[in-house]
Amino acid sequence: MVHRESQPMRRASCACGGLIATATGEPIRVSLCHCLECQKRTGSVFAAQARFPVTSVQTAGKFNVFTRVGDDGGKISFRFCPDCGSTVWYTIDAQPDTIAIPVGAFADPDFPAPVRSFYANRKHSWVSIPEAIERAL
Repeated sequence: MVHRESQPMRRASCACGGLIATATGEPIRVSLCHCLECQKRTGSVFAAQARFPVTSVQTAGKFNVFTRVGDDGGKISFRFCPDCGSTVWYTIDAQPDTIAIPVGAFADPDFPAPVRSFYANRKHSWVSIPEAIERAL
């Protein structure tokens, strides 16, 4: 008999708990984004998200969808709770095999740290990114 370690299971939800995404396994990547659209979406100075294989995520609850076009022309579709407005996951048309979940939706201070930072040229000057995090764009 082969002994396998159990895969971590993490639960993300909106503020009211009506929309849930449960991810099994480790994220493919955890990253930060400083683009202006992510700043608007989060109401913060950057966004932090974890990408998972779409086959590793189960979702439950009702949601609305907002789709926008990114800087590169690709479509990004955000799923958010119609009651409280929290984004719980999003998909990128150019990456159909992955699903991104905002790290804050997990409400887990022990969640893995980001390894990559995007759009640093749009980063607020007072935000510091640890040296170990790779910079892109």
